[in-house]
Amino acid sequence: MTEQRAVLAGGCFWGMQDLIRKLPGVNTTRVGYTGGDVPNATYRNHGTHAEGIEIIYDPDQVSYRDLLEFFFQIHDPTTVNRQGNDRGMSYRSAIYYVDDAQKNVALDTIADVDASGIWPGKVVTEVEPVGSFWQAEPEHQDYLLRIPHGYTCHFPRQDWVLPKRADAAE
Repeated sequence: MTEQRAVLAGGCFWGMQDLIRKLPGVNTTRVGYTGGDVPNATYRNHGTHAEGIEIIYDPDQVSYRDLLEFFFQIHDPTTVNRQGNDRGMSYRSAIYYVDDAQKNVALDTIADVDASGIWPGKVVTEVEPVGSFWQAEPEHQDYLLRIPHGYTCHFPRQDWVLPKRADAAE
């Protein structure tokens, strides 16, 4: 089995992890801090890092494009530094690509989201090369599994689904 890595940020990492982990082909997830300026980032000291999620997935079961389309469905990529009641740089929308292929898929997906007219505005998601990923503390890992009614601002928006592409493999 071949595994690939994706690193995304879309607001509070608890809700993202809870939804993404359930996708077929997602092998593991962990939440942490990424895309910022503080080495060894922690919840109390993460500087300009975003709350992010690292996803290890099987590309034979779920494509990177499919992960991104779901990512754009479960958070609002049109708000700057905000998801729900969470505000600040920690809650920005970002895609941290691991190679040029992921970068191209990210840019292509964003173009399709913008062109669709389905979302409430233009995508403000940052697209940057992946850097260090500092794993969050144990109490943040699998939070909504342990606290099923805990806070989240993530949910699948049934209307935010891109039409299937003619060139997409079945």
